[in-house]
Amino acid sequence: MLLAVDTSNAQIGLAVYDGSMVIGEMAWRGGQRHTVELAPAIQNLLDRCRLHMEDLDALGIAIGPGSFTSLRVGLALVKGLALAKKIPLIGIPTLDILAQAQPLDDRPLGIAIQAGRKRFALGWYRDIRNQWQAEADPRIVTLEELKDQVKVPSVICGEFTAADRQAILENKYVQLSSPADAIRRPSVLAQLAWGRWQRGETDDAASLAPIYLHTAAPIET
Repeated sequence: MLLAVDTSNAQIGLAVYDGSMVIGEMAWRGGQRHTVELAPAIQNLLDRCRLHMEDLDALGIAIGPGSFTSLRVGLALVKGLALAKKIPLIGIPTLDILAQAQPLDDRPLGIAIQAGRKRFALGWYRDIRNQWQAEADPRIVTLEELKDQVKVPSVICGEFTAADRQAILENKYVQLSSPADAIRRPSVLAQLAWGRWQRGETDDAASLAPIYLHTAAPIET
């Protein structure tokens, strides 16, 4: 049984997965209450699934990019569990979670998540051998910079307000994913982490660090 935890930004996500079925899943906007809400929510999900901490065999964690504080809260809790229970820990880049949930397409795929202060963490993906693969490291951009990057027909999937979506669609080359398709599903994180765990690609709980992107101003949610 694997527990997946995503605290990359204001959205918090949890999922329990056994390799063939999503046993339970929760996602909500926690704002800045990650420290208060995360541990009780994990216990609540396990209770609803009629599971105990002792039933967990592995842990998956979204490692960013995202909010500095939010990432630290989730990673600290999950690393503590992994070390205390002596079970494997698997870190998954946050943008990969959204990318792998999108339909394959010949066009470039841009994945953007809110990174605070009206900025976004943006990564570009290509369909390579029937799987979305990152083209380069993600970076922090403004909405205008994101929009101006699109020079060829592309799909953009991201956490955008109604005003953001309207502004991005001024670029004729952009097709926007629906808001429902732009929610990070913790079950997708669980699936990715499970696959890596089964391949023996685990991380060292003591040294696993979040992905932070450089920006001119602090990034918080």
